[in-house]
Amino acid sequence: MSNSQDMARAVRLLALDVDGVLTDGSIYYGNDGEELKAFSIKDGLGIKLLQRAGVEVVIITGRQSRIVARRAAELGIAEVIQGREDKRVALEELCRRKSLEMTECAYMGDDLPDLGAITSAGLGMTVADAAEAVASAADWRSRYPGGRGAVREACEYLLEARGLREKLEADFR
Repeated sequence: MSNSQDMARAVRLLALDVDGVLTDGSIYYGNDGEELKAFSIKDGLGIKLLQRAGVEVVIITGRQSRIVARRAAELGIAEVIQGREDKRVALEELCRRKSLEMTECAYMGDDLPDLGAITSAGLGMTVADAAEAVASAADWRSRYPGGRGAVREACEYLLEARGLREKLEADFR
């Protein structure tokens, strides 16, 4: 069993960045100034499965967006921290508030603003198309790019480390 699998088994909270992780990093603006983002349904199901296993999922993002709040509500993500560029500090504050050790937290990000949180979390996770410095620092890297199944793969990895993936997938048979 690898060290990252041991770290994955200890995770009680998964914190996710949005742009470049839950989305492909593109931001679309409509003619009336509305902001649009595309989210993967597969990532959403992965989040739901992880929540069923008792792992809390939270969002920490540097931007402010009603779209993010809406997507979080659809997925049952109660904790959404927006407008925080200091993601490491935000994650540390969140852990203190929830009486969690950093070793019990995973953080998934894709770019330099995520680097501090990735290196501070018990399990630093990233996407296939992450910035090189982030990819080098992460404990685990998805085979998929952000917004295209990376979060789903991360959730399945955490479930597999607990021995719960097959059981939760069997509920759909």
